[in-house]
Amino acid sequence: MKTNLQAMWQREGSDVSVRQRLYNVLRQAIIRMVLAPGQALSEKEIADLFAVSRQPVREAFIRLSEAGLVEVRPQRGTYVVGISRQAVLEARFIRESLEVAITLEAAKGTLSESVLMELNELIERQRSCIERQDHDRFFFLDEMFHRTLAFSTGQVMAWNVIEDVKAQLDRVRYLSIPDSTPIPKLADQHQAIVDAIAASDSDAAEKAMSVHQREILNSLPELERRFPDLFAGVGLAAPARST
Repeated sequence: MKTNLQAMWQREGSDVSVRQRLYNVLRQAIIRMVLAPGQALSEKEIADLFAVSRQPVREAFIRLSEAGLVEVRPQRGTYVVGISRQAVLEARFIRESLEVAITLEAAKGTLSESVLMELNELIERQRSCIERQDHDRFFFLDEMFHRTLAFSTGQVMAWNVIEDVKAQLDRVRYLSIPDSTPIPKLADQHQAIVDAIAASDSDAAEKAMSVHQREILNSLPELERRFPDLFAGVGLAAPARST
């Protein structure tokens, strides 16, 4: 676990503040199950691992709590919570609503040829992950695809809202790759979105994005059956005291 966290810390880079870097690394570690539900987190251990003071770690824990990823219990400790099915469904609803609106904006013909080319290149890079079974890389490129689409239509605030609410949803998305939702299927859905946007076909663009955003509804029941211990409602081990 420590090796994985340190590798994620190095990949995150130092071009952001320590507080933001800590939050990004811990958030991704929880989403990717490096830090699993029920796992206790220690301010001191995290601070020592990354050679930082305990204050930014404490602040990161608070932000993670607000995102619904950890629970902070005074005098008892901080631990990773299980995936909340209700939080996943609510985040999915919000994300679909915003991303459909973004896609409809893009289908008005506002995207330049260079942006369309960039989106298609991202899809090709996603497809290159299939043979290598590089699920982490695909997950990153999937994020880049949706972020690029939002930013290219000038909807930065909408993307920030999506980022704020989708932490629980991302945990299920990560679990669903590759078995429940294979990479080729997701890449094909991305292609359908771009093709509809390029054709300025609003109806097709709306449908393609809705189908894509509802894909998780198909995989969620299967994931709950396969990974019951990762979902909220199971008996989690009592968290260790923070030190």
